[in-house]
Amino acid sequence: MGTMSTTKRKFTAEDRLSILQEGEREGHAVTLRKYLIAPSLYARWKKKYLHEGIAGLRDRHKKVDPALRELEQENEMLKRIIAKQALEIEVKSELLKKTPIVTKRK
Repeated sequence: MGTMSTTKRKFTAEDRLSILQEGEREGHAVTLRKYLIAPSLYARWKKKYLHEGIAGLRDRHKKVDPALRELEQENEMLKRIIAKQALEIEVKSELLKKTPIVTKRK
């Protein structure tokens, strides 16, 4: 008995369309076995294709560039640092207003 791989496979919209077309030509069972696809997944792809066309087969989630994510995190960190420094400056200026400056007389 064969074992299925635990790695997640990625099919592009074009791959999905070609699998659907192959399933129509050569039969669902043969195609599903060939690509190791669950019947429910095939049915979901077919329903989306019939309802929305090729756009229905595209991935729905937005892919975020890791470099962009890193820049956003760095930006947030810098904003927190600036806010902390601004608060420190404000507190120090308030303390200076309240504290009289004493000069030494000789």
